Amino acid sequence: MGQRMSSVSSTILVDQYSTNPTQAFARKQSRFLPPHVQVVEPTPFDTPKPAGHTRFVCVSDTHSRTDGIQMPDGDVLLHTGDFSNLGLPSEVKKFSEWLDSLPYETKVVIAGNHELTFDKDLMDRMVKQEYLRFPKLRDVDYENIQSLLKNCIYLQDSETTVKGFRIYGSPWTPEFYDWGFNLSRGQALLDKWNEIPEGIDILMTHGPPLGFGDLMPRQKQRAGCVELLNTVQRRVRPKLHAFGHIHEGYSVMTDGHTTFVNSSTCTEMYKPTNPPLVFDLPNPERPSEALSQDDTS
Repeated sequence: MGQRMSSVSSTILVDQYSTNPTQAFARKQSRFLPPHVQVVEPTPFDTPKPAGHTRFVCVSDTHSRTDGIQMPDGDVLLHTGDFSNLGLPSEVKKFSEWLDSLPYETKVVIAGNHELTFDKDLMDRMVKQEYLRFPKLRDVDYENIQSLLKNCIYLQDSETTVKGFRIYGSPWTPEFYDWGFNLSRGQALLDKWNEIPEGIDILMTHGPPLGFGDLMPRQKQRAGCVELLNTVQRRVRPKLHAFGHIHEGYSVMTDGHTTFVNSSTCTEMYKPTNPPLVFDLPNPERPSEALSQDDTS
């Protein structure tokens, strides 16, 4: 995929405005204005895929409302979490059956804050405290819940390679009413982002970075993670960063290197009306191909 530009900084520190993303955005607003950042028009479903490219279809926050979603042609499906409402076994099975019905060669999935049963530490705490906020979860076998998720590659702070692309997935988001995979802003989340290897082509997180697909207009607030933004732009620099979580933030943007895709299917009112987002990436150059080119030069 060509030589990567060197990182601006290999060490990311906790930002002084980490706990207040709205203030952080105001302080750093010039980073989010043209020419530094541009809005990208979504690729129409009927656009021919360029030769030598792989087509990624991005969805997120389907919340067990997959019936009726028009899915475009493509090679790889990326689902960035909240495929259920609570992570109930029935919801996971339904989602798995939907995945099985799709024609994509590969489907890559991460969890979101609504996949409560996938967050074993949270479930352990709720069971121990007899926390009955969600009574339906009382007798769920959450130790084996992942086994119900078939027909896909599931990533949880882990990496896979698909068609030559290195893909890393992580479910964590800033604390929000004690849902799944929540961590405090600042060092706790930065520790998770520090696990993301350099050289990743596609980053899948459930939540957005600051300034990209993170605006909540009614509250006039930003919800993105400052440390995630700095990690993406200064260290990891993936070609594609796919996420969801903030339904109102459905959009495609670019900073000139990374394309940021918030593909939340559900709107703020949980209506699954936002279409999937399509993104084409040039296939990675394999070492053997590079060697052949060198030999003929």
